[in-house]
Amino acid sequence: MDENSQSEVTPNLEGPEVLYVQGVSNPAAVGQYPQTQAVVAMVLSVMSIAAGCGLCTAIPGLMMANTALEITSKHPGHPDQGLAKAAQVMGWIGIVLGIIGLILVVLYFIVIGIIVANAEA
Repeated sequence: MDENSQSEVTPNLEGPEVLYVQGVSNPAAVGQYPQTQAVVAMVLSVMSIAAGCGLCTAIPGLMMANTALEITSKHPGHPDQGLAKAAQVMGWIGIVLGIIGLILVVLYFIVIGIIVANAEA
């Protein structure tokens, strides 16, 4: 080797080596957790309580939360695990409140029916 030639080991100044995986369109996505529907499940579960949508949004929210929990349980440390668990709890609360509301509506109409029947008699 003479003085003008470079040494055999040269540092890589361009950054870390990028690993390309067949079938992945974005190399930056390699090593990330799979996506879940935990956010959508949480929105549906909260809507069942806050907006009064009841069973119409609580049941799909609970189903999506259970699916998200299945995915997150296979990948320890998944960032959506807490959100999926919260959506599951909120979904159950929404279902219970929806059933209580349905029972109260039925009782209301029964009482109104009894009052109207007694008023006519």
